[in-house]
Amino acid sequence: MAVIFMSSCSSMYMPNVPNTPMLSQKGEFSGGIHVSPRLNTSINGAYAVSDHIGVLFSGSYMNREKESKDYRHKLVEIGGGWFDTFGPDNNRIIEIYVGYGGGRTDRTFRNFNDNDELISTDVEEVTYNKTFLQINYSSKKNNNLRLFGKNYPLNYGTALRISSLDMKTFMRNAQGQPRESNTFLEPVFFTRMRLSEIVQLQYTTSGTFGLNNRKYMNAGNSIFTLGAVINLNGKASKGSK
Repeated sequence: MAVIFMSSCSSMYMPNVPNTPMLSQKGEFSGGIHVSPRLNTSINGAYAVSDHIGVLFSGSYMNREKESKDYRHKLVEIGGGWFDTFGPDNNRIIEIYVGYGGGRTDRTFRNFNDNDELISTDVEEVTYNKTFLQINYSSKKNNNLRLFGKNYPLNYGTALRISSLDMKTFMRNAQGQPRESNTFLEPVFFTRMRLSEIVQLQYTTSGTFGLNNRKYMNAGNSIFTLGAVINLNGKASKGSK
């Protein structure tokens, strides 16, 4: 398990932060931006078109350049599904979404000799399709965190995303390569701290587990991000006051 979590950019698949909008009623909008320590940036948006149906949009982008390795990644997704509130105060939310997307990953590896002279370059370019099924559970029931003499309500959530990825193209040094596919289980946990009735800070962490043994499309990356989330026109629950 330590190998899965600690590998650094060893996979062509860089997970984005799952969309966990916590929708509660028709007309509600949720949006968020999340950034990892390696500057992988995810943007999420969701809108409730009815009291139980929501639509999603997600995108992520990363461009990390180092002397011996470059890693560039982009991904766009759309989806939709069902949500409902329950519990004595209607402050618990269940959401089920499915979606489709596509992405691209480019990696460049450089080898240097003892005199720091470039002796070889390896360039890998992949495009892929992605489908996913996601189940979210979250609660608006608050616990308070007291900082600098002020209380900040905290709430929590979890999600399980099942992502299926299929390479469309795979080029290595301008030569076509055998394409790979894989299915990933991605358990996600997040904590939100409410700054106002609209704005919350979110910490997200996850694991990534590949169901198949692959060389390039493997479970080499997980999620660790900090971000901000807004919710507009949501249902006020008794537990959130």
